[in-house]
Amino acid sequence: MSDLNWTLSVGMVPTGDLPELARAAEAEGWDAISLPDSVFFPEQVSADYPYSGDGKRMWAPDTDMPDPLVTIAALAAVTERIRFRVSVLKLPLRDPLLLAKQVSTLAVLTGERLELGVGLSWMPEEFRFTGTEMRTRGARTDEAIAVLRAVCPGGGPQWAEFHGRHYDFDRLIISPAPQQPLPILVGGHTEPALRRAARLGDGWISANLPAADLPPVIARLTGLREEAGRADVPFSVCVSPVGVADAAGFDDLAAAGATDVWLNPWRMLGHAQADREARLESVAKFAAEFIHR
Repeated sequence: MSDLNWTLSVGMVPTGDLPELARAAEAEGWDAISLPDSVFFPEQVSADYPYSGDGKRMWAPDTDMPDPLVTIAALAAVTERIRFRVSVLKLPLRDPLLLAKQVSTLAVLTGERLELGVGLSWMPEEFRFTGTEMRTRGARTDEAIAVLRAVCPGGGPQWAEFHGRHYDFDRLIISPAPQQPLPILVGGHTEPALRRAARLGDGWISANLPAADLPPVIARLTGLREEAGRADVPFSVCVSPVGVADAAGFDDLAAAGATDVWLNPWRMLGHAQADREARLESVAKFAAEFIHR
């Protein structure tokens, strides 16, 4: 098996089951756990969901979607080694300085096991209901990433200031702050998202894509990183492949440039409506068949 890193995606798992699942994943040798970000579920939405064939969301309105940062704090308290990733935090919905305070504290409390995936959000209602502007979401995301870099550069608490078009503050210090720079991964497979990842990210996160669609996207990302002069900078290529069911398929992704695979093993193993026992069994079975191979 190629030298891939393995991330357990736990979106839509009942919140109360997550601590036990996190401990099981750590015991079975998974590298990380990823949690999605969903602020709320509007009854009426004025745009199509971009990751389904019919434009509709595939989950019930009351499906558990706990806040990822709060949840990571709880899961870190019952684990020791496994890393945590947000996939992806809807960055332009949030004030970046307040977010910097949260993630800086969380990075320290987790023993620097936090990686922050960020994206833009596709839903007009999320911007309207939170009083934020959708039109400027791309530019504000770029500036917000710069704010997070300034406040969490590594080396502990440091003075920082930022003067941008959308965010502006004089010298300040946030404490606690991590000793290592906070890894920021950029999600999305549109051209602007790939360019943002290449220019500003420590990695890229794909949406659920057929495995055959990933190599050309990864190749484009590689070219954009070269254009940005960042081809030699450490960079994670995190994929959530659809349709891969054997070691050869994962090896093909690694050969195409993937470094990390994010997945729900119970769905891959045919348990779309998995209960607690099926999830735990799937985590162990996948680890035995693929992670430890």
